[in-house]
Amino acid sequence: MDKTTAYDDGLENPPQPYWMASTESTDYPVLDKDIKVDVVIVGGGLVGITVAYLLKQEKCKVAVIEADRIVQGTTGHTTAKITSQHGLVYSKLIKHLGKEKAQQYADANEHAINFIEELINEQQIDCDFSRQAAFIYTQSENYIKQIENEVEAASSLGIEAAYMENIPLSFKIKAAVRFENQAQFHPRKYILALAKDIPGDGSYIFEQTRAIDFHESNPCTVITEEEHKVIAEKMIIATHYPAYGSNGYYFARLYPEKSYALGIRIKEKFPGGMYITAEDPGRSLRVTPYEKNEELIIVGGEHHKTGEGPNTNIHYQNLIEFAKDIYESPELLFRWSTQDYTTLDEVPYVGNITSKSSNVYVATGFNKWGMTNGTAAAILLKDLIVKGENPWATVYNPARYESDPMLKNITTTNINVAKHLIGDKLRRIPEDTDIKSGEGKVILHDGKKVGIFKDKKGKIHAVIAICTHMGCDLAWNAAELSWDCPCHGSRFTYEGDIIEGPALKSLRTDEDRFNP
Repeated sequence: MDKTTAYDDGLENPPQPYWMASTESTDYPVLDKDIKVDVVIVGGGLVGITVAYLLKQEKCKVAVIEADRIVQGTTGHTTAKITSQHGLVYSKLIKHLGKEKAQQYADANEHAINFIEELINEQQIDCDFSRQAAFIYTQSENYIKQIENEVEAASSLGIEAAYMENIPLSFKIKAAVRFENQAQFHPRKYILALAKDIPGDGSYIFEQTRAIDFHESNPCTVITEEEHKVIAEKMIIATHYPAYGSNGYYFARLYPEKSYALGIRIKEKFPGGMYITAEDPGRSLRVTPYEKNEELIIVGGEHHKTGEGPNTNIHYQNLIEFAKDIYESPELLFRWSTQDYTTLDEVPYVGNITSKSSNVYVATGFNKWGMTNGTAAAILLKDLIVKGENPWATVYNPARYESDPMLKNITTTNINVAKHLIGDKLRRIPEDTDIKSGEGKVILHDGKKVGIFKDKKGKIHAVIAICTHMGCDLAWNAAELSWDCPCHGSRFTYEGDIIEGPALKSLRTDEDRFNP
């Protein structure tokens, strides 16, 4: 594992999403006793809060259990596009899954856009919602035919899509597809408003309450780190990567990817619209209202497998260079990264966690399109619990298996996991060596792989650099100062605390040996 440094290239300040900086933190209570509800929801992001809100509207008693603070995970680190345009997806869905399932996917995401707007209007939520056109564009001849195919596929499913040779941005393109009547918003303002209506009348939100054990009996039981129990007739796992997977083999059917975003101020007027490239390395642009009637341009992209690649600061640097190429003297105000999971056929898993689990549900694998897919997932789960059916259930069914293209992807995904489970164990690690301020690396110390990071004050923070989920070796993430697992995406602070799962246990620290 290459050693990497953090305090360089003008990126000294810690990453912070604009969505977090522009909203107050929450302070819901910690669970301090055993409780009983109708539905327990593990995970307090967009899916967990939305489905809890909807179920309470149906007179269900719910409890949301969040290990940290609600809406601080992936939902708080998104680019917050509310769109049914998910890359060049519809031509692939029709080809691989058939027209019927592709139609379900299109209907679910189009419905989600309208649902969000209607709920915002009904509840009078001030969250910077606006309707926008969404564009996928290419600057490569190689993608023109794919753009044409996507226009035809989306149009056949009832989506208002059009082929374009120009877009409102300042640079030239080869081709684009434009989706009408898409949207964008401030995700935390929206979800936090919904969350306020959940507690009371036998329903709860609990923060700083980590679930560590799950029992799928009837009723279900969730046991927290403090050994308190939540007993419920139904259980929903909405933890991004399933903290509990039953026998669904989710570890073999999901892979994690990181992507990055900047919040910049520019001198030019942004033309409106949301934009994303068809080709890699991926570039995304949108605007959001900023303080004093200004605009904040969100520049995103640079995806890669979690725990892989060079110094992660390079991804921020690449986005900065992209912004400089198209704008005069852009000013960097915010930067952040996110992590998302992709399924084998790029359609989320939403529904019963296995075909044999009648009272346990899951929502995962949103492939970076969680605002609409996550909303559709919450509606679907509410319907399954309340009515026992939903018109989109087939395409999202977690128990599905399609040999094309899933067989190829399941092999690739698990070869990658095996590479890190086995190959990393065989890689030679340097013995204890000097470390510079701001540097993180893995060394071999007394026969153990130890992850060490030296902070600005010269203190060394040392952890056993083995993921507590399935034993993969961890990689240093210089951009976020974290230890990341390349197998299933668990992330830890340099002090060993969990940032995100599926790990349920913190890293063991080993600092006393390195500090005088």
